[in-house]
Amino acid sequence: MDLTAYHAKYYAHELTKRCSSDSLEKLTASLADAQVDLNPHQVDAALFAFRSPLSRGAILADEVGLGKTIEAGIVLSQIWAERKRKILIIVPSSLRKQWNQELLEKFFLPSAILESKSFNQEVKQGKRNPFEQAEIVITSYQFARNKADLVRAVKWDLVVIDEAHRLRNVYKTSNKIARAIKEMLANVPKLLLTATPLQNSLMELYGLVSFIDEYIFGDIKSYKNQFARLTNEINFDDLKARIAPICKRTLRRQVLEYIKYTNRIPITQEFVPTEEEAVLYDMVSEYLRRDNLQALPASQRSLMTLVLRKLLASSTFAIAGALDSIVNRLKAKLKNADIQVPVVEELADDFETLDEIKDEWEDDAEESMTSEDREAIQHEITDLEAFRDLAVSIAENAKGKSLIQALKAGFAKAVALGASEKAIIFTESRRTQNYLVRILSETEHRGKIVLFNGSNSDEQSKQIYHQWYEQHKGSDRVSGSRTADMRSALVDYFREEAQIMIATEAAAEGINLQFCSLVVNYDLPWNPQRIEQRIGRCHRYGQKHDVVVVNFLNRNNAADQRVFELLAEKFALFDGVFGASDEVLGSIESGVDFEKRIVRIYQECRSSDEIQASFNELQRELETEIDESMKLTRKKLLENFDEEVHEKLRVNLKESTEYLNKYENWLWALAKHALQQDADFHSRETAFNLKSNPFKSNNIPLGQYRMGRHVEDGHVFRIGHPLALHIMDDAAGRNLPEAEIAFDYTGHPLKISILESLVGKSGYLSLAKLSVESFEEEDHLIFSAVTDSGTVLEEEQAHRLFTLPGACQELVNGIPYSDQLTQIFNSRKEGVIALISSRNSAFFDDEMEKLEKWAEDLKSGLEFELKELDREIKCLKTESKKILKLEDKLKAQKDIKELEKKRGTQRRTLFDAQDEIDKRKEGLIEGVEARLMQQITSRQLFAIRWCLN
Repeated sequence: MDLTAYHAKYYAHELTKRCSSDSLEKLTASLADAQVDLNPHQVDAALFAFRSPLSRGAILADEVGLGKTIEAGIVLSQIWAERKRKILIIVPSSLRKQWNQELLEKFFLPSAILESKSFNQEVKQGKRNPFEQAEIVITSYQFARNKADLVRAVKWDLVVIDEAHRLRNVYKTSNKIARAIKEMLANVPKLLLTATPLQNSLMELYGLVSFIDEYIFGDIKSYKNQFARLTNEINFDDLKARIAPICKRTLRRQVLEYIKYTNRIPITQEFVPTEEEAVLYDMVSEYLRRDNLQALPASQRSLMTLVLRKLLASSTFAIAGALDSIVNRLKAKLKNADIQVPVVEELADDFETLDEIKDEWEDDAEESMTSEDREAIQHEITDLEAFRDLAVSIAENAKGKSLIQALKAGFAKAVALGASEKAIIFTESRRTQNYLVRILSETEHRGKIVLFNGSNSDEQSKQIYHQWYEQHKGSDRVSGSRTADMRSALVDYFREEAQIMIATEAAAEGINLQFCSLVVNYDLPWNPQRIEQRIGRCHRYGQKHDVVVVNFLNRNNAADQRVFELLAEKFALFDGVFGASDEVLGSIESGVDFEKRIVRIYQECRSSDEIQASFNELQRELETEIDESMKLTRKKLLENFDEEVHEKLRVNLKESTEYLNKYENWLWALAKHALQQDADFHSRETAFNLKSNPFKSNNIPLGQYRMGRHVEDGHVFRIGHPLALHIMDDAAGRNLPEAEIAFDYTGHPLKISILESLVGKSGYLSLAKLSVESFEEEDHLIFSAVTDSGTVLEEEQAHRLFTLPGACQELVNGIPYSDQLTQIFNSRKEGVIALISSRNSAFFDDEMEKLEKWAEDLKSGLEFELKELDREIKCLKTESKKILKLEDKLKAQKDIKELEKKRGTQRRTLFDAQDEIDKRKEGLIEGVEARLMQQITSRQLFAIRWCLN
């Protein structure tokens, strides 16, 4: 006695049915597939994004550290499961790899990063529009803007925009990128992710909300009149009610019940450069301050200055290599001015983030070479060779020597906190990385070091990858992407074997190092968001210990000290529970402008007094601009009462866990039924070994399969896996004859109260699938069942019958109760349709209320302009009476007449404009009404005679 084909068909339809947008069940299949631990606020946020089928999108605005990427991943998984494949993700360039990695590792979602190199390759291969992909497309803000026409040409199912506070000033004509992105994505469903939807002005809220839905508010004039002035006259209740359907924010303090945070503990390691290092620093600094530099293209002067200053601060080895590259470039330029090797490409091999940040650093200047330049180039080469030779002659760096001391202090603190002796050391230079390997290999750390960078082409990394691949070959740990698998191999090696990972910025993205609790910033970026990313590799959900953060500080460099002071005190990056606050990180948007200001200070200030004065000015500018009234405004508009949030999260956690258990049980039972002849099942765990492939498909690998999260070996058996899809399709598509099933209750280990009254009884049952298409598409499975005496079974009783094993045999006499079963079905069908209609009616009412307010906003805006003209005319008339000179009086009367004429025209056009608004509103309503039309279909899946023993 076991699962029957009828059980299998029912389970398969349950697993694949379409659910309404406001149902938690809609997300269950996506949650079951995701390799993430379930956090109720993330489920709640994802569900919010699907709240209404009429929604044009949502803003997910959780505080930093609550996993907005996970929330978006759940939404993306659901869209993908619905076979919608036109998905675009727009992110800051530094986050592209992180998104690519997390989608693959946590959600099994394939994605492609589209930037200049990959775009040009696609074009060379004959692709007319590289944004047309079978995978999710990930691109940067700059690249999306530059390729606006191609982005606009794709009919996107969903666009996700990370760090979306960059778009909040879209209403300003000066914000060209935001305006271009808004225009190219008009009428496309969008999901915006930002921890800071409201920073300094209520106009920012208008900008973000209008990005999602143009009909939440009227035009910008009416919004300013109603909401943009922080006075007691603002109707906060109305404003909150308008944004509530599209903006969702959860605070960290609201989820402490589910997520435990550890602390950050800072250690500052000071060092004093040697005399030779100080001379080199001064010489290169003065060189970079020259008005005319042949070595640096005018279009990239600011960017190259940043890079060279960062390499100069990193190590003498880093700057020596950069200077050598520049010398060679200048020599090549002298030989043939037409052949240019961009200095960016040469330096990017060492300073790996260069390719990512260069888009945001363009100076938009032209580069040309005159005859006078040739002599200047020769002089510059001589100077640069001298700098290079000095750098090469310096064998040891004071900063490098102090690293040994810093590690001892860091490890001692980590061990005292109960953590293991593991450290990740971040540097911005590959050459510095090699230097650090050399000096640490001369200590007790020899043989305990692993490298992590953008290429990982060293012999140790290759060997680690080969061993890892052999160990995990044939399992889902192997993604098929060598880059992704190399990263996984190095992280595993660091966790299991090594003590120290020396990493470039490549390790600041998309990897989980929660097993490590010592972060060493050997080189400190000037972009606070990059620092937060680095520390976030270790200081994250799942970290069991406080995280120690070691920073290096040049005691003799006044500018370095002030930068560190800003990062530590203003941005609060290195201590506390949460790191940088949303308000502070949000205030700098991408961090690039902050970096540019820092570079400018280093370039322009020579004396200590100048440095102090410039940093004082910068600090004044960075002081939080949000006054108390703005903080109160954010709280009123974006935060819910804690108790309300807590209760909702508890309910969501309970319901989603129940659904997950049910789904996983159905899937497991289906697998055991379908693969009886093809797999060996483990009796004590949800795992099996697939020996042969029962389906005609070459994308189903043989070997070990296991259900659950964080599967180390074999394949993850999940709803979205090709094997599971084939099993479900096969079971759901079978035509089953009428049969008799004897369900076994007495042999079942669990008590099911609702079935006890049916033991010993028998009857008839049918299962039908009802599909309804209106605002959205949804399926309902309807059981109709009676006993032999004609008693109607509750639907829950019929559902519960199929949780029991059963024995199946042919039915000889057919189904005599088919008329009564049809009546039951029709009655329950009417109930489902009534429920859908009621829900759709609520969606429709919400949409109508929104459009009514939108129309009223526009009309009140027009009336406000008319009132302003009345007021202006009245003021002019009052002033004209005080004028004594006749010619001045005549001029004033002319001005009044002009305004009265304008007012008359405005009055006449007011009614026309109001009529036009009403027409637009009616057109929008008709569009909604057209979608409301229902298409209803139903079909019987099977009918049986049943008995319960």
